[in-house]
Amino acid sequence: MSFTALDVKNLREKTGCGMMDCKKALTETDGDTEKAVEFLREKGLAAAAKKAGRIAADGFVDCFVDGNVGGIIEVNSETDFVAKNVDFQNFVRACVVTVVKNNPSSLEELLEMQLDGANVTVAEAVHEKVLTIGENITIRRFVRAEGSIVTYIHGGGRIGVMMNFDTNVATNESFITLAKDLCMQIAAMNPLYLKEDEVPADVIEKEKEILIAQIKEDPKNASKPDNILEKMVFGKIRKYYENNCLLDQVFVKDNAVKVLAHINAVAKEVGGNITVKSFTRFEKGEGIQKRVDDFAGEIASMVK
Repeated sequence: MSFTALDVKNLREKTGCGMMDCKKALTETDGDTEKAVEFLREKGLAAAAKKAGRIAADGFVDCFVDGNVGGIIEVNSETDFVAKNVDFQNFVRACVVTVVKNNPSSLEELLEMQLDGANVTVAEAVHEKVLTIGENITIRRFVRAEGSIVTYIHGGGRIGVMMNFDTNVATNESFITLAKDLCMQIAAMNPLYLKEDEVPADVIEKEKEILIAQIKEDPKNASKPDNILEKMVFGKIRKYYENNCLLDQVFVKDNAVKVLAHINAVAKEVGGNITVKSFTRFEKGEGIQKRVDDFAGEIASMVK
């Protein structure tokens, strides 16, 4: 008995399982949808899929470096209880090692790869964790980079930072100290960009619109000509760069110097070249809407 793409779609909607799992189930059961559902339940995949709709806003961020290749990954769970579990953290480490060694181009590609140190794919390992842990587990994002890589994990996996440098003094103690200091700065100050020319033009235009509206709200500025307002906005845009671009930020360990000036000073001191190529900062659960359980409200609605 054959099956069609529509059969796969219907099975996905019925079970919540992934496309590849549904295709495999239909293949194994000669296209019989009911038997395919049983097949998925027996494999535990349908049970895992039920948990997939639950919000996973906690989790763990991890980094791994192998020679001149580094990776950073965020894997989410529903609670910090699971995030602190050593077995879960080992799974996250295996995932980021897989990223570094195999260079997946997308999350979908990563899920189909064999998990480092295991005989299952990453996707199969996720299903297994969902079933054994009892919470929804999702691999949210990852970045892989090649160069002189330095990483930093803050707060037991709450924040992770990976920096990529172009330098000929990677083993110098002064460079290592500088790199660690910059990683900690990124973790603490959360710059959005590396330097000014990386800030999209539409972001600056939007910022200017907001600033002009704010300036005009002040009655003292009502009669000022546009060229004066432009100068006022320019000063505030300068402040935006200083707050949001790493190289323009004040160095947290010495507020008398900017980050770029400090990098250049260290490079001169050690007689080498030091350039920051890129950085990645992941904070677990950022931007994910967490569910808030209102037990009092729930009981009140039940009473009504």
